[in-house]
Amino acid sequence: MGQCCSGGNKQQRREEERLASAEVRAKAAEAAQRRQEQFEKSAAGRAARAQMEGAAKQSANQPNPNRGKPVLQVLRACSGVPVVVIAILANGLS
Repeated sequence: MGQCCSGGNKQQRREEERLASAEVRAKAAEAAQRRQEQFEKSAAGRAARAQMEGAAKQSANQPNPNRGKPVLQVLRACSGVPVVVIAILANGLS
């Protein structure tokens, strides 16, 4: 009979912990949203947005011969040993 009651208490405690955890996650998400909004209103946020928009505009206006090509390429060196080259192509990254 004691085990039955303690099992119920354990389940109740787990449920309380789950609810508390959900509440903490919700508060953290709200705080993160407020920080994001504050950043977007700040000078640094406006500058970051302008920089991203400028990069996107520049990328859209320039022809990109590398578009659609793989970023990771395996090349054969003179000795025949495969050499892995990681190249950042002009897909908005430079």
